[in-house]
Amino acid sequence: MMQIGSTIPANNLHIFQERRARFRRQKSPLNPNSFKPTQTSSSSSSQSMKSVTSNELTRLHLANLEKLLQKNTPAQPDQEIIPDQEANTNGSTENKGKSLLEGLNLARVWPEIKAVEEMSPRHLNRLQRLLSKTGEYSPRNSLGNRWREYHGSNNWKGLLDPLDENLRREVVRYGEFIQAAYHSFHSNPAMSAEEPPMPRHVVLPDRSYKVTKSLYATSSIGLPRWVDDVAPDLGWMTQRSSWIGYVAVCDDKREIARMGRRDIVISLRGTATCLEWAENVRAQLTKIPGNEDPADEQAKVECGFLSLYKTRGAHVPSLAESVIEEVKRLMEVYKGETLSITVTGHSLGAALALLVADDISTCKPEEVPPVAVFSFGGPRVGNKGFANRIMNSKNVKVLRIVNSQDVITRVPATFVSEELDQKLRNTKVVSGVLDMLDKNNPLAYSHVGEELRVDSKMSPYLKPNADVACCHDLEAYLHLVDGFLASNCPFRSNAKRSLVRLLEDQRSNVKKLYTNKASALSLNLEREGLGTMSNCLPSPSN
Repeated sequence: MMQIGSTIPANNLHIFQERRARFRRQKSPLNPNSFKPTQTSSSSSSQSMKSVTSNELTRLHLANLEKLLQKNTPAQPDQEIIPDQEANTNGSTENKGKSLLEGLNLARVWPEIKAVEEMSPRHLNRLQRLLSKTGEYSPRNSLGNRWREYHGSNNWKGLLDPLDENLRREVVRYGEFIQAAYHSFHSNPAMSAEEPPMPRHVVLPDRSYKVTKSLYATSSIGLPRWVDDVAPDLGWMTQRSSWIGYVAVCDDKREIARMGRRDIVISLRGTATCLEWAENVRAQLTKIPGNEDPADEQAKVECGFLSLYKTRGAHVPSLAESVIEEVKRLMEVYKGETLSITVTGHSLGAALALLVADDISTCKPEEVPPVAVFSFGGPRVGNKGFANRIMNSKNVKVLRIVNSQDVITRVPATFVSEELDQKLRNTKVVSGVLDMLDKNNPLAYSHVGEELRVDSKMSPYLKPNADVACCHDLEAYLHLVDGFLASNCPFRSNAKRSLVRLLEDQRSNVKKLYTNKASALSLNLEREGLGTMSNCLPSPSN
């Protein structure tokens, strides 16, 4: 009971107690069971004050706080806290306090508090900026005399981990060229089998380049005719020849000066038709035809990839013929200038990019400019002999961008991982056994080139359990490269790549917190430039 100070005279004590007893307290939402004194005498007031101890008041407040937190959830009978029953409980004070804290159900409240913290005004502003696609571009830094370094002359040593911001921008820029190939194909996938194809319009992500050649890939296998009768509207899925990419050349003087050379880009999309999928699973290794160098006689590549690269169509040349012919033509047109050739591809396109680079490097070894391959989510293409053939070439450099969660980068399979394989080959005894396996094992595949490894689990926007399609998606790759700082660093907070395309293509794999906020921001994603490729590429670097 609260003690009354000695400053109140004894003869006025009964007046103070009567006024206090008559005082009607306001009902608190946290204390709806507050008592209402009905008697005015000092004795009855004293008895009612004695009936409620400080511990009981604490329990009542905590119980009613829990009711407010669970106002949308019906209370269970065994969880209700009744004052009379609590007063008669003989448990210890410590146990009572523990049960009340457990009753608050803080495990349910904490995620909501965490979500509010994540969506602070600063986070909301950042999310709105990434979704608005307002064209926040970074300056195009001049590569100048360092362009060969960024093109892989030194195997990108010192530029990958941590990732150099200029290299980040160049990697994403070449990835955008592949997206242009995907967009152009899906806008008109059908191709006539009776007549040569019409010229195709390709909207490039960079206005400083112009398309000079369309490229086609043809499968050496075919499907029965009855397939077209069953599904006539999907004829493009079963056609043998399909548009697969293009050759473009930089034609802007300012961009040429910025890059330090005139760049020729060969861009190749990934798998899209049934016959391309059929070629993908033809995993038997085969020798490269026309290979007359005795040192490279052990070089072999996947049968399906080689088929798509070398096979001629009814009205189109093979991919190999088209590429070599166009590269030779451009080298003649721009003879005397500083040139570079960049081959970029995703998935199947990444595999074909290696065959293209290898072929270009051998057509005119003395005259061919430096060749670099930027591959995204590429499978293994050939055996160790093929990998050594490219790595020993002074003119071809390969940078593989790999998502640790992407299964496509781990096929066709080998008996051991790349890291373990390298360690075993450094030992004399095991090295001989592995060399024998390479010669006799039909699935002894090996990756080629340097590696830039990203991880979709590091993205704050993607779900940790994102599905296989998302982990292999090209836009997801560009999103991850945009946010990559180093292997021991989190996703960079000042990433600038728009999330619009990622939300559109992989909405089910984006965390619900961000999809809900995107909807709450009332952003119409269909009018944010997804229908057409933008004329200028948003730069991801600072």
